[in-house]
Amino acid sequence: MKKMIMLALTVATLLFTQTAFAELTKIADNVYSYIGSKEASPTNSFAANAGIVIGKDGVLVVDTLISAKEGERFLSDIRKVTNKPIKYVVNTHTHLDHALGNCVFARLGASVISHTADRKLMERVGADTLKNIGNYGLKPEDMIGTEIALPSLYFSDRLTIDLGDETVELIRTAPSHTEGSVVVSVPAKKLIFSGDILFTDFHPFLADGDFSGWAKTLDTLLAMDVEKIIPGHGPLSGKKDLKEMKEYLALFDSKARELAASSQDADAIAAELKQILPKRSLAEWMIAYNVKSRYLGKK
Repeated sequence: MKKMIMLALTVATLLFTQTAFAELTKIADNVYSYIGSKEASPTNSFAANAGIVIGKDGVLVVDTLISAKEGERFLSDIRKVTNKPIKYVVNTHTHLDHALGNCVFARLGASVISHTADRKLMERVGADTLKNIGNYGLKPEDMIGTEIALPSLYFSDRLTIDLGDETVELIRTAPSHTEGSVVVSVPAKKLIFSGDILFTDFHPFLADGDFSGWAKTLDTLLAMDVEKIIPGHGPLSGKKDLKEMKEYLALFDSKARELAASSQDADAIAAELKQILPKRSLAEWMIAYNVKSRYLGKK
């Protein structure tokens, strides 16, 4: 019996490791991504997706995870796929789980790119985020080697990057998940990296969001000629998920405002929201956090 228990624990550990540290998945001929991790701990970058687009002239990286340690893991997985030079890093936005791994790629000489507003966001809060990393469930040892690497290139609405035989479009429609959240589009593959403009099967982080602009941005994505969407968190997605995201945001905002008008109890409000929000399998704790940060004015 003891041997059977030990074997079961060993298998469970292996399965957990495979889930938490899955290798890059091939999405198209030259596009790879982490996608749909179910292990949403802080040390696993809260299950953030990140990926690459490979061109004749080099590699474009989309987001860099939460730390130098995570960035190095990502780099190691990239090198299992290609040895081409990493020329660009695009931050879909500069929240810690998508951008604190920038330093790994900046040290290789890659140009880090973001929207102007999110470059300013990282400049304003990046150092304090790293200093107070315990607030995010991380320990100093998790962040060894992590430095704030600000985007060196930034833009307003659109930017086109030519990788030699592949064109990548960076598009910002309106303030959404953050003021400067951008989409990385690979038009020839009918594919986009949405960043946290889309969360699929994952309760979204709403504290910095502009709901009106977010709805407008989702409408823009729905009008694009797109078949595959890599969300900021969650599995490979499509336009159905964009529609569900828009509905989730509208429902959350209207109901949370209604409940917060008569109660300051975040947990009670969150409990009521759980009853009406669409079921999502990950980050249910985010509901109460969003209530506190957006509707009760406290974190």
